[in-house]
Amino acid sequence: MSLAELTDGMKKSVAEKGGIDGKIVLFDFGDDGAIRIDATGDEAVVDNETGEADCTIGVSMEDFAEIASGDLNAQMAFMSGKLKVDGDMGIAMQLGTLLS
Repeated sequence: MSLAELTDGMKKSVAEKGGIDGKIVLFDFGDDGAIRIDATGDEAVVDNETGEADCTIGVSMEDFAEIASGDLNAQMAFMSGKLKVDGDMGIAMQLGTLLS
């Protein structure tokens, strides 16, 4: 899956389920780019910007696509080191609803 396809999927998920109120979450795919969910305004914005975030999830784009499709369990990815969390772990725990 491409970054654009993953971003579009996340936009649909956020539109249906909302973001993490008042928070910024960044999915960092390294050299492949990023997806940012900025829920600090009236409506959550999903884009490919980088920068400061309340919670940054470091994961490969391939593993993120597998998590989003349900082929890889996010908790197992975290425990096996495929997914790394920097910042507020409480926010990371809330992301399951967006990715399912």
